Amino acid sequence: MPTGKIMIVDDEEDVREAIKLQLTGKNFKILEAGDGAEAIATMKQEDHMTNVGVILCDIRMPNVDGVECIDYLKTEAPGIPIVVITAFPDAELAASLMKKGIKEYLVKPVEKDKLIAIVDSLIATGKDVGL
Repeated sequence: MPTGKIMIVDDEEDVREAIKLQLTGKNFKILEAGDGAEAIATMKQEDHMTNVGVILCDIRMPNVDGVECIDYLKTEAPGIPIVVITAFPDAELAASLMKKGIKEYLVKPVEKDKLIAIVDSLIATGKDVGL
């Protein structure tokens, strides 16, 4: 029985696969998107805007990048915790995204134990309310 839905947004399929492998055994239902536009379209389907527990989002992607995707999701699904996972650390960008309400800013490659601890914690905490 899945314990929660996780959305992985990254333009590199091997990165999405690696993250899925790290989360194997945790009984999460995993949704995937190759860029921000696909993520937004997927989130608009079914009940994902209300039932996704955590979004793991890259920043540098074609079409709609991570910042635009995060801006949209923070408006349309403000309670869902978002974790940025990027290969290009940028302190200024990290600070601005933290102000927008992302929960974590991680640099690839992310250690499995750290990723699982963060995802478990965010799923256990639940959605942000009253934002």
